[in-house]
Amino acid sequence: MYSHMMVGSNDIDRSKTFYDATFAAMGGRAGMKDAKGRLIYAHNGAMFLVTPPIDGKPATHGNGCTIGFAMTPEQADAWQAAGVASGGTAIEDPPGVREGGGMKLYLAYLRDPDGNKLCALHNLAA
Repeated sequence: MYSHMMVGSNDIDRSKTFYDATFAAMGGRAGMKDAKGRLIYAHNGAMFLVTPPIDGKPATHGNGCTIGFAMTPEQADAWQAAGVASGGTAIEDPPGVREGGGMKLYLAYLRDPDGNKLCALHNLAA
């Protein structure tokens, strides 16, 4: 259904430090910066982009929005640790198993340096 996700940033170099670390923790590669100053990450057949807003206004995070990345529980732990070490903030409960609605998931959450809410998810029932 999705081809890509994009978030805004007010500091692309700070975002590159954060996202390079978190993508490496889940087995991905460092992002590349294109001619427009956007960061592009490709992993597991999907793309994630970070951009200064085109309208020239400050980037803000979407209240109620969460971007989820699929990974193993071990990658999720490394992802969250790398994110916190690279300027992100751990949020919600500590990484671990959550059950409800017939689902059993391993989850970890972060906010990136611009406040975007991110989630590492592994479906333990799959």
